[in-house]
Amino acid sequence: MGADAAPATPVLEVENLSLSFGGIRALNGVSFAVQPGSITSVIGPNGAGKTSLFNSISGFYKSTGTVRVDGKPIDHLHPPERAKLGLARSFQNIALFRGMTVLDNIKLGRHAHMKTGLLDALFYFGRARREEVELRREVEERIIDFLEIDHIRKAPVASLPYGLQKRVELARALAMRPRLLMLDEPVAGMNREETEDMARFILDVREEWGVPVLMVEHDMGMVMDISDHVVVLNFGQMIAQGTPREVQANPEVAAAYLGTGDVADLRRRVAAETRLPETREVA
Repeated sequence: MGADAAPATPVLEVENLSLSFGGIRALNGVSFAVQPGSITSVIGPNGAGKTSLFNSISGFYKSTGTVRVDGKPIDHLHPPERAKLGLARSFQNIALFRGMTVLDNIKLGRHAHMKTGLLDALFYFGRARREEVELRREVEERIIDFLEIDHIRKAPVASLPYGLQKRVELARALAMRPRLLMLDEPVAGMNREETEDMARFILDVREEWGVPVLMVEHDMGMVMDISDHVVVLNFGQMIAQGTPREVQANPEVAAAYLGTGDVADLRRRVAAETRLPETREVA
């Protein structure tokens, strides 16, 4: 890129986002951006406003401020319309159809983009048949192979262990052809091996698919290992943002997590949490 080249437009911009429930201020003037090809993590203690932020970006909560995708405001759009723009997300609590197979759950992720009309779908001809064939091919050949879940593709979700259910939820989000992948606590409740697998897949989504990631996560070791940019919330306010190294050196972040401003203690806490082999060290 030349010296005079204009900077790339952020995939997502959040500007002065605020949200209240009665007299409780869940978010207070939060602003940050997600750049193309990046992994941005949102961290903070319990009750900091992380999931409220996700729900506001997705359109489930009506907040004030501005949310832009590729430079265009989307505040007037409802959640299904935001999904059509490519805001694909997973949820803190698994939101799969437990009685359906893995394959059918993943295919549901494409629902927002299907063009089949009711009559076509009822009689399964013409465009309905073509769309189904195309969808199944993409899910089978790209998503299922990518996430290494071919062996469970016909299994009902209810029969799967927790870690694989989280992977199926990631697969369903990828079926939406995301412009931005939003992951709400993708490794919550996972063991070390499952966490390492999920971290690898998230990195591969960015590297191989070119999809930027916005992630809420409590696993500080994973966040600091794979993130390019970290946003820190506390009581609904953004108290810090920057590279993982900058955030770990911030006394306000240490105070929010530990009750003291001792950044050395914060670094020791991060180092004690899950370390992920074969991931790059973030400067």
